[in-house]
Amino acid sequence: MPRTRTPRSRTRTHARTGLPFAALSMASVSALLLAGCSQSSDASQQTADSAAPAATATGKKPAPFSEGKVKVALVRQSGAGDYFEQWGNGAKAQAKALGIDLTVYDAQADNAKQATDLSSAINSGAKTIIVDHGFPATIQPEIDKAVKKGIKVVVYDVETTNKSVVSTKQDDASMAQAVLDVMADELGKDAKVGYVNVAGYAALDKRDSVWKKTADANGWKQAFKVGKVTDSTATDNVPLVSAALTQHSDVAGVFAPYDELAKGTVLAVQNKKLQSKVKVFGADVSNADIQNMTAKDSPWVATAGTDPSAVGAAVVRTAALELAGQLNKTSVEFPAVAITQDFLKSKKIENMDQLREALPALNLAKVSTADWIPNVAH
Repeated sequence: MPRTRTPRSRTRTHARTGLPFAALSMASVSALLLAGCSQSSDASQQTADSAAPAATATGKKPAPFSEGKVKVALVRQSGAGDYFEQWGNGAKAQAKALGIDLTVYDAQADNAKQATDLSSAINSGAKTIIVDHGFPATIQPEIDKAVKKGIKVVVYDVETTNKSVVSTKQDDASMAQAVLDVMADELGKDAKVGYVNVAGYAALDKRDSVWKKTADANGWKQAFKVGKVTDSTATDNVPLVSAALTQHSDVAGVFAPYDELAKGTVLAVQNKKLQSKVKVFGADVSNADIQNMTAKDSPWVATAGTDPSAVGAAVVRTAALELAGQLNKTSVEFPAVAITQDFLKSKKIENMDQLREALPALNLAKVSTADWIPNVAH
């Protein structure tokens, strides 16, 4: 971990791989609140409108993929914002490339509906069910029913007690460490700092553990901790952070380890006209996040995250390997990459497509793959 007192150039990126990984899985509360959700429509049969280019598969397809289209259900708890949209697009593009007949259900913050959706997926004849986010207490009984019926279940950012389920997630520890290393370079030792986070969410709790260790190692003085998760997280955190900055305007930096928290923090810093003095360090990356970081006088100087489209595709590949009997593991983890404001500006990066090209570490093409799988490009 950097220990220098002298701030160094931020025109750099670094990737870290490690333990399990989650976009925002939860311990005891719904993860979907973290994305500002709206109510959903009924389940629908969906495929990618225009699939991303796919690398040509060279190997012979195993059963059941050698027997024609394979029916798979994707049961989602998505929220507002382009992260979830890109995740879904990546999943649908990869499914199309694999010849999967994908049915997508999306409860969008309605926990009872997700349980109903999962029940419908179980009865739909799907050979595999992918569960993307969700409230464990609500969906665990249905997950158990699916497993009991012999259906392969792959979850993303869902805490499950069923040992037959394949778990996929972001490496939240590596995500936090990647951006906190940049923060340590920027602020040096003994800095006065602020913290915006919420307890009770598994992903944020993991990031919190790394924060505490890093803050202690660098002798940072935490002036305040605020934060809440709502259906308008970014907006609702502005007054909280603004009030904290009124009392502690001399903080050198603020860590907000979820992009909606970071957006609210950025607005608060700008409202208090402290953007030349207070640096914001966030987590996650999306088109909106890139635009926020590269905007004129933005105090958001570093983040860390994964490519949501690549993650969605990798989860589908994981499900395909599990169904073909070739996965041979019960968990798959996606590494995070640190991304700095200086890097984005120096490369003139304005969106995720340009970031993928400039930062190949975001590409998960080597995760959950085989010679018979045509990996979609991102």
